[in-house]
Amino acid sequence: MTIMDKRSGKGLSFVKRIYLPRVIGMGIGLLSVMAAIAPLSPPIWVWLLMLFNGLLWPHVAYLWATRSATPYQAEQRNLVLDSLMGGFWTAAMHFNPLPSVTVLSMMTMNNVAAGGKRMVFRGGLAQLAGMLIATLLLGTGLQLNATPLQVYACLPMLTLYPLALGWVCYQLAIKLAEHKRRLSALSLTDSLTGLLNHGAWKDLLLLKFEACRQQQGQAVIALIDIDHFKTINDTFGHVVGDCVLRQLSAELRRNLREGDQAGRYGGDEFCVILPGTSETQACQAMERLREQVASYRNPQLPHLRISLSIGLSPFEAGLDSPEQWLEQADKALYTAKHAGRDRVNFARNEAAALKLAYPD
Repeated sequence: MTIMDKRSGKGLSFVKRIYLPRVIGMGIGLLSVMAAIAPLSPPIWVWLLMLFNGLLWPHVAYLWATRSATPYQAEQRNLVLDSLMGGFWTAAMHFNPLPSVTVLSMMTMNNVAAGGKRMVFRGGLAQLAGMLIATLLLGTGLQLNATPLQVYACLPMLTLYPLALGWVCYQLAIKLAEHKRRLSALSLTDSLTGLLNHGAWKDLLLLKFEACRQQQGQAVIALIDIDHFKTINDTFGHVVGDCVLRQLSAELRRNLREGDQAGRYGGDEFCVILPGTSETQACQAMERLREQVASYRNPQLPHLRISLSIGLSPFEAGLDSPEQWLEQADKALYTAKHAGRDRVNFARNEAAALKLAYPD
């Protein structure tokens, strides 16, 4: 993780996630510590340190970390200091079992959630150091009996703090799931056009092929090629070429139904799965697309013209594989391009297909 990441991204978000659990944990933990230490009549500076640690430290730690050049490392340091103080109060309360276990276990839980085994190890060492410091300053002692007041004082820590920490972990899990969903979508999407990429569309083609074969359903696939796209790039530049690709993808989204699946097959070639569609309907849909793209005009580029060659292939029971289905559409596209381009063509029965396209 770079310093920039820690400063502007992951580091600050980590600090913000720790802030609320620390405010709640230190605040209600103060009750446990006060109830356990009060019978021991500690000096005034212990009370002041106790109030600072329980009420002010969470805010000081937050400001310290957010204003640091490396917030992530600063928050790791704050967690170590939390553990140090937890060990200090454990020894200061003469290892009273219930308050001690409550404080140390809650801090260890926080260390596990924040940094895993490494943070648990560092926190454990800090707790031992805190116990040593408290023993040197306040002397040794052992208090094995917990009063009813001390039991009640520990209850908020045992109930509210795990709830707060669990809520933070839940929110983090929701965010991670959303990030995973976005990354999954990006892995299936062509970055330029926003359509499915080659691999994702081929996977859908396999699923549709199997569904049609099992359910005797109708479907048509289309391969779409932008005519003379290299000439467009050479004449107007690749920026304009990219705009043409995006324009075609936008027209596909406008013209296709919700269940139709469009993708960028590669370069200037696009592909579409039209489920539950007859040959007539597929031909009409692609003709409409071809005409709308052909009518596109850019005021800044009045000489730019876009036309499409489209090959269609309906699903047939005799097809052996989705690759064979796609190969038929590719042959239809090849025929359309070599017959003059700017037309829709079927893989078979081409005369009938042209009649569907041009009934007059």
